Order: sequence, then structure tokens, then C-alpha cells
Amino acid sequence: MRIDCIEMHHLELPYVNPFETSFGRETKREFIVLSVTSDGVTGWGECVAGSGPWYSYETVGTAWNIMEKHLIPLTLFEKIDKVEDIVKRFDRVRGHPMARACVENALWDLVGRSQGLSLAEMLSAKRDSVSVGVSVGIEKNIGLLLARIEQHIDEGYTRVKLKIKPGWDVDVVKNVREKWPDLALQVDANSAYSLADIDIFLNLDQFDLLLIEQPLHHDDIVNHAELQKQLITPVCLDESIHSVEHARWALSIDACRIINIKVGRVGGITAASQIHDLCADSGIPVWCGGMLESNIGRAVNVALAALPNFKLPGDISASDRYYHQDIALPNFVLNRDSTLDVPSDIGVGVVVDQDRLDHARISSKFFS
Repeated sequence: MRIDCIEMHHLELPYVNPFETSFGRETKREFIVLSVTSDGVTGWGECVAGSGPWYSYETVGTAWNIMEKHLIPLTLFEKIDKVEDIVKRFDRVRGHPMARACVENALWDLVGRSQGLSLAEMLSAKRDSVSVGVSVGIEKNIGLLLARIEQHIDEGYTRVKLKIKPGWDVDVVKNVREKWPDLALQVDANSAYSLADIDIFLNLDQFDLLLIEQPLHHDDIVNHAELQKQLITPVCLDESIHSVEHARWALSIDACRIINIKVGRVGGITAASQIHDLCADSGIPVWCGGMLESNIGRAVNVALAALPNFKLPGDISASDRYYHQDIALPNFVLNRDSTLDVPSDIGVGVVVDQDRLDHARISSKFFS
């Protein structure tokens, strides 16, 4: 199979509701999707880098540049029998996992469509559906937060993740837990704290949380190990895990009891599945974090989360959670048991709607 052409699209979609974390408040998402074509068959990948370097140093601008200048030249006109052939070529590019994941995931979609296999089949994932939860951003006040959570519970979600930051943490969790004593609840700090804030985390221990996600510095592993020693609640690493090696280092010093696997953050489906296997062998459960993806990225997440060591509900909400009109179909619909069905169609299992893509496009570039 020879890669005949590649096209990048710079897109923008408005959110159904503004979404706020410790990084700030956003009303729309700017992102990149990329298509790779061979013999008339096209595969799609989505880049999860944001408009600014808040969650990661990667941005839409840096990812576009890395793909255009480095990754696409390593891919275009090349013959591949399996995705690993191209992934090895990408090893010469240091860092930039979100850009790498975008191209790699498009190749997985292409190979699946060419071979008549779904992504779940290619990964040997057996589940027909995966448990999912909902991530709730920071609101202007507790009343609005409780109303938002109640809305999601009414929609059928049985697990809620709260975004926290200094000044919006213990009292917030206390209010939520008092209203829903049996709700599966976890918190995400997005690196907003330090070890000096240990009293906050010790106070959170009383609320029977599933986990505390990335409480300390975004690339720290050592201090998380020190924090975990003092807590009952499992620490979950997110931003600190950029590769299989990072996961291995974290496990070697007991820096966490759970790892959040985000396909874009770790460099693609290949690395994500390897981290899954490493954690499974070490007895460490994983779950799949979302990055506000369109249905292209959501389909990848759902297929990945069908692997057996994904033990906790993922941040892979239904399609209508973030966008009024997605760029790919079919939409993912929340089942009554707080699950999403794993796509069984070939490739990642969704098809890009050209009219919707055109409507969301800011710019594009074609390579052939």
C-alpha cells in the first residue's frame, strides 16, 4: 500500500457550553484533522493539540508545522504493510506526540479500511461497549455546578469527574458528595498544586474519591510518588505520562496507582496499547481520558477503551456533550447503563461529513 496524498485541515467548532479548567475558560475548540489516501481509500486522524500551550507545549501551530515539515515527508509516497512501518520512521522526531498521533491514527484508519477490519479488531479488543463518565468544568458558583452535574446524571452518566483548582476544591467536593453520597466521583487538578498543598489532598481523602488526577507539576513523577505515600485515595497520572518509558518510570517508584491513557498525549494508538499492556502486567488499572475530540478521535478512544485493562469509566462522553454538530458520523449515543457502543464498522468506524468539514474549516493544505 502506497500513500498517494495527504491533506491537513485546520478546524474550529463551538462548544455546546463553555468549558473551564485550571488553565482557563474556553467557548470553542481549534484543532487539526488529517487524511491519508492510498488507492482511493482514505483514513482520518485528529490532533488534540490546543490553541495555546496550556495543557501541553504542543499547539495547533506547532503540530501543523511538525506534520508539514517532518512527519508528512516521512509518510507521503511510502509503501506500508502495517502501521508500525511508519511509526519506526517517526522515532527520529523527538517529542511532539500529538502531531505524531494524528498521522499515525490516520494510518490505522486507512489500514483498517483497506483490510476490511475495525480498529477494535486490529487491537484484539473484545468488548462491545465501554463504560464512560462525564467531565465537568469549573463553574461560576456551586449552584451552577450542582445543576450541571444533575443534568448529566439525568442524561444517564454514572461517573462524574470534577475539575479543581486552588480555591475550588475541598468545599466543592464536599457539596457534591453530600448531595450524591453514592456517586462515582473523581477530581482532576491539571497540575495546579504542589506538595505544599498536602493538607488539601488529605482533606479530599474523606470523600471516597475514585482518584485524584495529576495534582502536581505537569512533568513530575518523583513528587507524585511522595504524595501517593501519604494518601488513601489513588493518585492518577495524566500529563506526566508522554510515552511507554514515562509509564515504566512512574510504576517503578509507585508514583501512582492508576494511569490515564490519552492517545494523543502518548503519541498514538501504538504507544497507548503498549502502555495498556505494561500496566496490565504490573497490576495497575488504566482508563481512557478524553481531549474534547470530535467523533474521529472519540472513535479511537472508544476502541482503545475496549481493551481489558481499562478498568475505570473513560472521559469519552457522547457526541452531543461538547458539539451541536460533529464533523463525522454516526454520533456516539449514551446507553442507559452509562456506556458507549464500540464501533464495528471498518477503520475507526466513523465517516467524515464533507459539508460539516467545510463549514468548520479555517484553512487546509494538500500534499501529493
